[in-house]
Amino acid sequence: GFGERCGNANLSTIIPNLQLKLGYSCIPDSNMSQLTTTARYIAEVSNIPIVGYEPYVGNSAFAHKAGMHADGVTKVSQSFEHVDPAVVGNSRRFLISEMAGRTTLMQKLQNICPDLTRDSPQTKEITDILKKLEFEGYQFDAAETSFELVVRRQLQQYKPFFELVHFKIIGEKPAVVGYNSSATIKIRVGDKEEITAAEGDGPVHALDSALRKALYVFYPELRKSRLSDYKVRVLNPQAATAAKVRVLIESTDGEDVWSTVGVSTDIIEASWIALVDSIEYKLLKERQKQKKLATGGN
Repeated sequence: GFGERCGNANLSTIIPNLQLKLGYSCIPDSNMSQLTTTARYIAEVSNIPIVGYEPYVGNSAFAHKAGMHADGVTKVSQSFEHVDPAVVGNSRRFLISEMAGRTTLMQKLQNICPDLTRDSPQTKEITDILKKLEFEGYQFDAAETSFELVVRRQLQQYKPFFELVHFKIIGEKPAVVGYNSSATIKIRVGDKEEITAAEGDGPVHALDSALRKALYVFYPELRKSRLSDYKVRVLNPQAATAAKVRVLIESTDGEDVWSTVGVSTDIIEASWIALVDSIEYKLLKERQKQKKLATGGN
């Protein structure tokens, strides 16, 4: 919970515990499905993120990994889940990794494209691409958004919303007026180009700020989203300064949270890959939402 010193009672856990486990009436049953959305909204406005292992509203509360485990969930969900995730407004996730079985992979693929089967040529192509990416150091169990974009690109279900022409990053020491980096970027959307510059606390912050500033001209809806977490892991530390790194970025628009990943021997390049996936996903989600509204929700 949030509060002074040690914090107050965490109602996102106490309410469902009392109501779903012990039978006490705390809120109308119809409101229970808003629990996760409400908790994420509060986390957004308070700038205190929800930890993944929160038992009802956490991103990992109903996440499943590995073949037999995931297969069992689909057959008898209550054998692995303490409540139906939909009851509290959360959702079940099947994680993709080198340990995931074919059943898990097909479930993920069919969530994106229901027409895919185990024998579809596209399924083999996607599987081969995923194996290649995992060999390069990618892991999609914590970056499902990047996984979805890999699949959609292979299925040609969308085309990129913008094209990078070039970017340049300059680091300064000592920092000037509180910022130690600046970035200039030029992008192309259709037949139009936009060039902008921005400063930041470090090269990635400067690059992210410059990219968003350029894209706001074409996609003002991006103002709703922002980076909420940034992590770097060195994959082969024995290579010293030539080591390959994996960058994991978490983003939010106040309603949803999504994670993307990038891998490279260049930390800026790895960050760029993850940044682009994050923005592409947000724009894709907005287009899907608009299309759904235009077709009356069908």
